[in-house]
Amino acid sequence: MLLRVADAADAQYVETLCQWYAESAKARGVGIAKRDPNYLVKKMVKGDAIIAFIDEQLAGFCYIETFEDNKFVVNSGLIVNTELRKEGLGRAIKHRVFELSRTKYPAAKIFGITTSAAVMKINNELGYRPVTFPELTQSDDFWKGCSSCKNYGILMENERKMCLCTGMVYDKLDDQFSQRVQETIEILTPQDH
Repeated sequence: MLLRVADAADAQYVETLCQWYAESAKARGVGIAKRDPNYLVKKMVKGDAIIAFIDEQLAGFCYIETFEDNKFVVNSGLIVNTELRKEGLGRAIKHRVFELSRTKYPAAKIFGITTSAAVMKINNELGYRPVTFPELTQSDDFWKGCSSCKNYGILMENERKMCLCTGMVYDKLDDQFSQRVQETIEILTPQDH
């Protein structure tokens, strides 16, 4: 298993990733927001994504976004090749993207919204806690990302205060990551696990 920070050369995988997002939403019958291919490429170019491979085959992906002048960071778009699920890959990607978030943005609260019990469990292991939506970023840009979700009407009807997703936040800003200097990005160089 190889997990590393994605870069511009990984743009070749964007169409596959977008297909995986669409298939996952359909299979689970839940509101997973669609991902714009150009947006994913920008995340790769900026070094704000983790990409995973098993035996040189694309295996998974997750990216980070910042809001409110880096006050909030979200780990978003976790996706794993359906043929490789149940192998701990999602957990490994989540841990690595969490590390990337904490080292690049040590003063930011990390948050997410999800309907996935597996993601909630991993977030809990990392130290996230469930919160109400008003404790999350209030950035219109973040909530606009929900507009392609089939449950968007519920979110807007409730004035972005609740939906079917669960909100979770990691706000322990005095953890071991905040003690590190920016050299910590080297932690994220390719390694076999």
